[in-house]
Amino acid sequence: MEVIGILLSLFLLMFFAYRGFSVILFAPVFALLAASLSGLSVMPAYTELFMAKAVVYIKSFFPVFLLGAVFGKIMEDTGLAKGIAHFIIKSLGKDRAILSVVLAGAVLTYGGVSLFVVVFAVYPFAAALFREADIPKRLLPGAIALGAFTATMDSLPGTPQIQNLIPTNFFGTTIYSAPILGTLGGLSIFTLGILWLERRRKQAAAKGEGYGNHTLNEPEIKEDAALPSWQLGVLPLIAVLVVNFLMTQVFQWNPHMLEPFKAMKLPLTAPAVKNVISIWSLIIALASGILLAIALGYKNLGKGMLAKSLNAGAIGSLLAIMNTASEVGYGNIIASLPGFKAISAALMGIKIGGSPLVSEAVTVNVLAGVTGSASGGMSIALDLMSKNWLAWAHSVGMSPEILHRVASMASGGMDTLPHNGAVITLLAVCGMTHKDSYGDIFAMTIIKTCMVFVVILLHTLTGIL
Repeated sequence: MEVIGILLSLFLLMFFAYRGFSVILFAPVFALLAASLSGLSVMPAYTELFMAKAVVYIKSFFPVFLLGAVFGKIMEDTGLAKGIAHFIIKSLGKDRAILSVVLAGAVLTYGGVSLFVVVFAVYPFAAALFREADIPKRLLPGAIALGAFTATMDSLPGTPQIQNLIPTNFFGTTIYSAPILGTLGGLSIFTLGILWLERRRKQAAAKGEGYGNHTLNEPEIKEDAALPSWQLGVLPLIAVLVVNFLMTQVFQWNPHMLEPFKAMKLPLTAPAVKNVISIWSLIIALASGILLAIALGYKNLGKGMLAKSLNAGAIGSLLAIMNTASEVGYGNIIASLPGFKAISAALMGIKIGGSPLVSEAVTVNVLAGVTGSASGGMSIALDLMSKNWLAWAHSVGMSPEILHRVASMASGGMDTLPHNGAVITLLAVCGMTHKDSYGDIFAMTIIKTCMVFVVILLHTLTGIL
């Protein structure tokens, strides 16, 4: 009965999320449903467990959500992000339309711009280019998803996206973990994704299918519209990457910095400096990028727009962090139930290859798919099972770096199921439906999911990181 209650709760959460209901409201509702079916007291489960775990997540990652959202909003409102996208797309031209859209999304996300901002920044120029090249518009969401939702989100070492940051808090690693495997996996995803989309383009061309007659959210690009130069636009992105690298890999943090705060007996204090170096470094890097973006793009902001941009970014971050924190609270209630012991034992019982990697990949992928969130699913999985995976890795002499990279890449696997918020936003911005375009997005999902297991196999055979 306990397992049935958990599965019912998971199904209801996924169904309601797909229907557009907020997980901030319904994650606790369905978590408490599962708790009540298992005989756990409802109110203590909500206030002492759900809320406690949600607060821990907010404490750890809210600064990154906040500064990341503000950085993305400043890059958007100053036109710096659009300047970069416009340059890449126009430079490569209609003969390489798909490649140019993918690269535009990849450059922006690797530089720290949020996925949602990238969709809005790239879409107008991408749609105009697809129309000029007479490529079916239904392929456009897949191209944007490949550029923004895959390798530069979770595979390539050093990416400042939250999906690459979360594992550092659990494994004491850095965002540069397993650089060779991450790079090989990321480049493979891009290559296979572009080959798929080009094949689809050629099939459509052979049937005489062109861009199509679309009226919903069709962009109007004014060629004489003044956009900041791409050279200016990339400077804040480079600043984020460089400052982050210096603070993570070069700067020597004092390992005793936390001791005075531990003496205060503060709640939720990190166990060691190594567990928060990556978070501190990214906070400093994003703050640097924000200041530089404001300095370079201030003249493009209208009167009073700076305050509006900063406020909009800050407010937008609240929704993102609360969504994920609610999913983390949900996962911890589920983990406390007797029925989860059987599920956990089954997941930990996956011993393919004699290491925790397959168990980790399957668990993170499944939870990311169920919640429709890469960061949410991974946070739940790592909060519940990272200690077990880490102990298992130590017992077989495995580096935590590979645990980090597998968790990060797996989170970006099945997360893009139809109920994923980024997918729904992408389709809405492009003026397309799931029926029109989800097939190609799902192809990207399959590619990045399979690539996690290719990376595991490569590490098992060679031991490279």
